[in-house]
Amino acid sequence: MKKGMYVFALCSLFAFASCDSPAEERAEEREEAVEEMEDEAEDMTDDMEEIEEDTTVIE
Repeated sequence: MKKGMYVFALCSLFAFASCDSPAEERAEEREEAVEEMEDEAEDMTDDMEEIEEDTTVIE
């Protein structure tokens, strides 16, 4: 009887550990959004540097 309870408890732990929580999904979505914003900021910086290189100063 004890072995059956241990097996049941072990199976329950594995099932619980494999569940995907909504909080984890939200954290992953936030990380992806931050990475996208960083990429956009880097692209903007590159564009600004190109504009500065192409711009001539008249004195």
